[in-house]
Order: sequence, then C-alpha cells, then structure tokens
Amino acid sequence: MKIPKDELISILAPFNPWWRRGVISDLPAWKRSAFYELLDWVVKPPAHRAIMLSGPRQVGKTTLLLQTINQLIESGVPPTNILYATFDHPIFKLAGLDAVLEAWRELEPKVDGPEYLFLDEAQFIRNFGTWTKHQIDFFKHRRIVFTGSAMPLANSGEESGVGRWHTIQISTLSFYEYLQIKKIPLPDIPKISLISDLFTASNAEFYRISEVAQVLIGHFHEYLVRGGFPQTALVDSVPQAQRLLREDIIDKVLKRDMTALFGVRRILELEQTFVYLCMHDGGIQDLQTLSSNLGIPKPTVQNFINLLEATHLLYRLPPFGYGKEILRARYKLYLADPAIAPAILMKGKTILEDPKALGMSVETAVFSHLKAHSATNHARFSYWKDPKNKELDLVIEISEKLVPLEVKYESQLINSKDVQGLINFCRQKDTIKYGYVLTKVPQDIGLLETGEHLSSAQIVRIPASIFCYWLGESEILRKSILTN
Repeated sequence: MKIPKDELISILAPFNPWWRRGVISDLPAWKRSAFYELLDWVVKPPAHRAIMLSGPRQVGKTTLLLQTINQLIESGVPPTNILYATFDHPIFKLAGLDAVLEAWRELEPKVDGPEYLFLDEAQFIRNFGTWTKHQIDFFKHRRIVFTGSAMPLANSGEESGVGRWHTIQISTLSFYEYLQIKKIPLPDIPKISLISDLFTASNAEFYRISEVAQVLIGHFHEYLVRGGFPQTALVDSVPQAQRLLREDIIDKVLKRDMTALFGVRRILELEQTFVYLCMHDGGIQDLQTLSSNLGIPKPTVQNFINLLEATHLLYRLPPFGYGKEILRARYKLYLADPAIAPAILMKGKTILEDPKALGMSVETAVFSHLKAHSATNHARFSYWKDPKNKELDLVIEISEKLVPLEVKYESQLINSKDVQGLINFCRQKDTIKYGYVLTKVPQDIGLLETGEHLSSAQIVRIPASIFCYWLGESEILRKSILTN
C-alpha cells in the first residue's frame, strides 16, 4: 500500500532518536548473554550473513536490538547509518520494507561506513526470505539484524535462506538472569568450571553448596511462578504478573499471530488444546488420547502442536534412539517457561503447594535452562524409558557423550530406589561416566550410593536451584560447564 513519504518519516524519526543526537530512554544497563553473541556478529561478523533473533514474545529481543544500537553509537558508528523499524507497526506493515528504507535515506543521506538495519517483528514483512537473499548477495555494505516471534520467518524461502542468515535463539530468562534483573543480593556462590567437578568435591564443598541452595530456594520458587519474561519478572504482584503473561499468550500469540501468520481460524479449539497441554506440561503425549479428550480430529491436534512449537510456546522432546526406534514413538511436550502453565490455569502461587505440579514445573525449568545453555554446541535432547516403564527424564548428547539427568524434586532425601530409570540407563550404556539427580532439599547433595555396580558411571545429587543458577551464570560467562 502506498503511504506518503512525509507520514513514514514522521513515524520513523521517533523510533530513531539518535539521528538527532537523542538518547534511547529506559534502556537497562544489565545485558543478557545473547547480547555478546549478537554484538560479535554485528561488529565483526564471521561471515556475511543476516542475523535472526528468534524466540517467544516478551523475552527482550527489542531490548537486545536497542542495546546493540547504543553500543554501536558509543563506538563511533555514524548514527544516521543505523535504522530501527518495527513491522508490528501498522503503517510500516502496510508500506513495506522498501518504502521504509527509501524514507530513511530521503531523511538521512548515507555517510561512509557500513549500514546497520535493525528490523523488529520481521515475520510481518512480505517476501522477507527473497528480500534477504538479494540484500546479502548484492549489498555487502549492509549488516542486517531482524527479530521474529514465529518460525515462518526462519523457514521463509528456505532454499534462498541457506547460508544467508545466522540464527540466535533467545529463550526466557534463566534463574541467574532473573536474580540479576531483580537486583537480588546473593551470597558467595561456589564457582565450578564443569558440572563433572562435583564428583571430586569434598564434603566441605558440598556443605557450602547446600548453604547457598538454602538461600536460593525461595527465590527459585518465586521464579517458577513469575517466569522468565523480563516484563513480568519486575511486576510486584504475582497475580498481576501472571495476568500480563496470560494476556500476552492468549491475545497476542494464540488470537493474533496464529491468525495473521498461519491463517488459523479455529482459535477456540487451538486455545483448548493449549490449555490441555498446560495441564499436562512435560508429559508424554499420545495424539489419539489427546484427540479423544478434546474432541478434535487427530490431524488438527498435530497441526496445533506444530504451530505452538513454531511460536516458541512449546518444545518437543523425542525418545532416545535413532531411525526406526523413534519413528512411531511418542514425544514429551514441554512449555517454553515454567510460569506459563500456572499463568494460563490461573493458579497463582498454589502450584508451590502441589508437589506433583511443583516437580513438573522444575523439570520444565531445567529443560529450558539446558536447551538455552547448549544452543551453541548443538546438543541433542531426549528422554528414555525401558520395557518395564522405568523412565529417565533427560538424556543429553554432546560431542558423542551421553549425560543422563533425572529431576526428583521431593521433600525426602533421594536414594537409588527413586532413580531406577537413571540407574538402568547407565547400566545399559557402559560408556557413561556421570549421571545427575536434581533434588529439592538443600542437604540432599553428594554422591549417590547405588549399592550395585554401574560400570564406570557415578551419580551425584545436586539441588535444582543451584544447578539452574550455574547454567545461567555460565551463559553470561560464555562457557560450557557440561562438557570436559
């Protein structure tokens, strides 16, 4: 649609205050771990590619863009060579990207040096895959960063996009980031280089870790009900935070994005499916059972799950194995953040009083932390179940190594009988060196006495709160603590 240039310019200027030596207001000084990877690709890109920040709504993608812009300006980049535009704005969406670029250069002529294009909510840009291919192939002086809250952007023009953009996955706040954004003072937390260091820790070191876990556990529970979304993390009232999260998911994702991006018309059935999945977060889902319980055809349910995964609300966890082993197997389904289920189901903090729901919430948090932590080393995640239905929550495959992990968030101390699935898996895979049990009680820490031979495998118990803290901290430090 043809939009007058004057109108486009009048809207563009407030979005780009640096053109007139203005400052970006309300920009937090604290930065997420993804900021440093993004800045590396913008300042000294390893390859000439566009950069895509992909993740759920309200996780701070726009803030990352603005922090990067601010850093560029402080480093001496000419402000008029930097453009920010959000295509969530109805005028930009109607006008189209080329018209926005023309208006930019009519108002602010180019000066020497690279041009930096920061394009927010780019899933609303028409033919974006083709446009990106053309830009990367023929405009070498442009560095393009765009965000997307839905996977169609990543899949748009898949063939033309190969080798032309680099994706940075943005997850919800880790527990460590949550504590930082809340400005919660912390005790002297023991530092470890690798999780495997726990197997040589002394009793004194385990005691010190348990003391810290005791301090963290209340904050960890608050994190589980508030969630890892920066906006809701800073709201004083838990009911208010959950209401905002519920509105963002139901109104913006399920009702607006699903209609605009995927053409979904059966919104009520989609919402019913999502609520059902919130009630069974982390469970192994059988499509036929799900279809029968909801009264929705099986292909429609499968399509809804695909769409929820595309909008980063849901993750699928396959069973352990390859090829025919998993061809017809059932997947586990995890929500993107532990606070989503209590927010959608309007449970407030009552989840903390329900041992089963609390344990499932912790399992969801652990999975999201591990997925974010392992984004750069292409780890593979799965679950495992033996013929006698003894289950192992997570199997992490990194660099041809298997790392088994079980979440047992229970009030009593954990013994070998409580983790039989983990023990059976270690017995089957004699190359495993280490296994982990994540516990609730801060004093439930140390090597697990299995009472039987497990080949070379050792199993250590560690409180889930400190485990998640370490994973989040290691992201900020840009190091992996899972591999040795």
